Amino acid sequence: MSVRKVIIAGGGVAGTATALALKKFGIEAEVYEAHPSGGADAGAFLTVMRNGMAALATINAAEAVDAVSFPARAVALLDASGQQLGHRPIDGPARTLTRAALYQALQDLAIARGIPVHHGKCMTGATTGPDGVDVSFADGSRATGDVLVGADGIHSVTRRLIDPDAPDPRYCGQHVVYGYTAGNPAGLALDEYHMVRGSRAFFGLTVPDGDGRTWWFARLQGESPAAGLSPDQWRDRALQMCREDSTPVHAIIAASGANIVGSDSYDIPTTPLWHHGRMVLTGDAAHAAVPAAAQGASMALEDAVALAATLQNHDSPAIAFDAYEDRRRAETEETVAASARLSTRSAPADADTRRG
Repeated sequence: MSVRKVIIAGGGVAGTATALALKKFGIEAEVYEAHPSGGADAGAFLTVMRNGMAALATINAAEAVDAVSFPARAVALLDASGQQLGHRPIDGPARTLTRAALYQALQDLAIARGIPVHHGKCMTGATTGPDGVDVSFADGSRATGDVLVGADGIHSVTRRLIDPDAPDPRYCGQHVVYGYTAGNPAGLALDEYHMVRGSRAFFGLTVPDGDGRTWWFARLQGESPAAGLSPDQWRDRALQMCREDSTPVHAIIAASGANIVGSDSYDIPTTPLWHHGRMVLTGDAAHAAVPAAAQGASMALEDAVALAATLQNHDSPAIAFDAYEDRRRAETEETVAASARLSTRSAPADADTRRG
């Protein structure tokens, strides 16, 4: 095994899970995260589906994630009048948690296992040679290793280093808003997702048992990006889209607290080059999806295990990267495309259970 030390750009799900997987396979890794603390998107939440939980189990991280999450047991679909159209169990285990909690759980595990995690390290460039890679950061510091893993998200610097002509992320004509409301005013079944196909937008509600809040999200169509809105402005946008419906959604959103976060949805349908020389992409840097299929985190976790295994099994980084891409590209591109289709037709997609 010629790869002994890996530099990882990005301390989110993909980057930290990759470090944990490499550690399990006996490869040293260091994580460099641009964000000064745990990570961005503090108010957003997600579901790790069965395939993602299996990847976490492989790197001995499932128990840590269980401790900061809640089970996602079933999905109920309602129409704009509040009529239930269907109900089905989620093929679990599947767990719901905030994105920040997932970041923190994985980073705490990495530190406990002796993996250095450096915050406030914004990568600005990297040079590679026959024997390794030299990475530079905005604060003037540098790091060296055998390979660089770009786990630096949808706006990846590593992707541009690998291929200056790599496509930009594609705006998908949609905003996603997340929020929380005290109690369970609608009397919803616990640990289930209640997906509402509204007359103007798509909404999701869940009440994790023991949390004391209703968690909600809204998928809102928008011709152009709307980044920079305040929490109140995001709430108002969501309220406008459910005002005419006879469902609990409007009352729940109206009563929500200040912890509201909204964002524009982007994806990357395909990235022509996943790797070059001693640099390789993982997670959203390679295959970002809109959240409709509930597979973004789970795909990143599967990437982590696949990349670490191929680096362990092959002496040449180039051969390892080829094997990793062969294992992951087709499946992830199919999921990204499916998620894009689901998000455009107001389907009950955010708790899609077909994978996992």
